[in-house]
Amino acid sequence: MEIIDAHAHIYPEKIAEKASQAVGDFYGIPMGYVGTVDGLLEEGKKAGVSRFLVHSVATTPHQVHSINKFILEEKTKHPEFIGFITLHPHMEESEIKEEIEFAINNDFKGIKLHPDFQKFYIDEERALKIYRLAKGKLPILFHMGDKRYDYSSQERLVRVANMFKDLTCIAAHFGGYSTWGNAREYENLKYKNVYFDTSSSLYFLEPYKALQLIRMFGVDKFFFGTDYPMWDAKEELERFFALGLSDEENELILSKNIKKLLDL
Repeated sequence: MEIIDAHAHIYPEKIAEKASQAVGDFYGIPMGYVGTVDGLLEEGKKAGVSRFLVHSVATTPHQVHSINKFILEEKTKHPEFIGFITLHPHMEESEIKEEIEFAINNDFKGIKLHPDFQKFYIDEERALKIYRLAKGKLPILFHMGDKRYDYSSQERLVRVANMFKDLTCIAAHFGGYSTWGNAREYENLKYKNVYFDTSSSLYFLEPYKALQLIRMFGVDKFFFGTDYPMWDAKEELERFFALGLSDEENELILSKNIKKLLDL
């Protein structure tokens, strides 16, 4: 069965340890790994992962292009990498347009935004210019949820999905890290243009609760993801298979859904 990790972070070797530790500190979770390219490939391939959707996050606008160039270099060297660019809502509209054109011209498949790190509300005015320029071109993978903040609540994503019906949204972490109860309440997330990944959730969610969310939103809307270097593929796959889905459902979530969405 083909396995694609649809949510993995990579960093340049010289900053990987510091960047990974900063993420661990932010969430108060010890990081199991350092987010290097070699580390991701090694741990993923031990578990039978054949492809990896890779990205990183710019916390300031001036970091955006250098990060996108780094992802381009790595996906050029490693054909098993599927690249998403980063953007930042403080960028000028002309700069966002340039980066989206850069992404399309270099076969990037989407955009990653992390509202908690980048400190913006996903439905606020300065973010809307990103969606206007991306709709119909590139999907956006949103970090979703965190009970400590309100930047990326399910209610805000419903507003975005309503405003931009041609924008494809991927709601990471089963639709809301540490706010999965709210995800169940917001059945309006079952929009045609909203998808979900399993990253950084299966460690916390009881299997029956994870299954409830999968059944509610639809098995065809989910992608398997590790959130490496937070977790690795082997342990996340063990948790995923423990859900007891059928072989056909497993195949959809592990590879077929993401391949269909991104036309891989």
